[in-house]
Amino acid sequence: MKTNYLLPNKYKIIGWVIFVLGLVFGAYIWATDYESDFLSMKVLSIFNDDQIFDSNKKLFKVIENSILDELASLAIIFGGLLVGFTKEKVEDEFIYKLRKDSLVWAILFNYAVLVLTIIFVYQFTFFHILVFNMFTPLLFFIIRFNFLKLKLNSDEE
Repeated sequence: MKTNYLLPNKYKIIGWVIFVLGLVFGAYIWATDYESDFLSMKVLSIFNDDQIFDSNKKLFKVIENSILDELASLAIIFGGLLVGFTKEKVEDEFIYKLRKDSLVWAILFNYAVLVLTIIFVYQFTFFHILVFNMFTPLLFFIIRFNFLKLKLNSDEE
């Protein structure tokens, strides 16, 4: 099975390390509302205003910001992409089907959760769920794909 979009298998371990570190640090930052001057630096902000429709909004401004939460988010995304889109040791048509089915399932499940959130969750909690929603398609895909592989391996034994 020719899959041009998959990376070599050797990147999977690196992806797992980056992904898990991103999840751990991201969960810690979120759970503790961690604010620190550690890794605080001047960064370019494309849009930095609390009021989106304010007439005095500032575009492209340099601000002082701690980049810990951004680094955790990037680690989750890049690590998750490495985990999800690296070849397996044996990459056959069945693994390709599991990968495709898991991706479709993850997108459908993610939007089902999002629809329920839109209907039943309000105010700032809704915003928090939208932030998590950046990561959930990738997370659902990784969980589903690895669960199906584990189930396949246990059925073979």
